[in-house]
Amino acid sequence: MQLKFESIKENPVNLFRRAGYIFQRKEGSEMSFVRPLARAGFPRFHIYASVSETALLVNIHLDQKKETYGTGTRHHGEYEDDGALKPEIERLKNIFS
Repeated sequence: MQLKFESIKENPVNLFRRAGYIFQRKEGSEMSFVRPLARAGFPRFHIYASVSETALLVNIHLDQKKETYGTGTRHHGEYEDDGALKPEIERLKNIFS
């Protein structure tokens, strides 16, 4: 699910920390953040964020469990704005606006 927050005035890392997310890594201009929902680390909300001028571009999904590899690559995630993602998106909108 993609979101866009206009006119941000604070560092994205600080915004996501305030929302309970942990900075993972930066690859180019994209930053990765996670918010685990259990002590084991999964399920977790996973965000890829980048800044475009004064807008914060956010791509969020829910990782149900760790990816599995073998004969095929599988990623166990939810990407639509329903289920557990819907209230999380609303929560982020309230925090960032």
